[in-house]
Amino acid sequence: MNRKELIDALAGKTGCTKACADRSIGSLIEIITATLKKGDNVALVGFGTFEVRKRAARNGRNPATGAALKIKASKAPAFKASATLKAAVNGSKK
Repeated sequence: MNRKELIDALAGKTGCTKACADRSIGSLIEIITATLKKGDNVALVGFGTFEVRKRAARNGRNPATGAALKIKASKAPAFKASATLKAAVNGSKK
């Protein structure tokens, strides 16, 4: 499902307009992004948690040349699904 399909589904489910659904999804993405940028988590009970994970600096290789290179430490956004969401995807009840 892409963003357009998600907007259509949200508009159909809630009865609001597609423009309203687009603004809602856009706002949700902005809020989650801003919260993660501050270093905080976003926990949605029954769905999952958006969080920032730290990656340590490490050594890597250029696949084209095989030359060694250093990869800097970084932060990466991550999503951890809740037990309820995992159970729903697997077809069981939680």
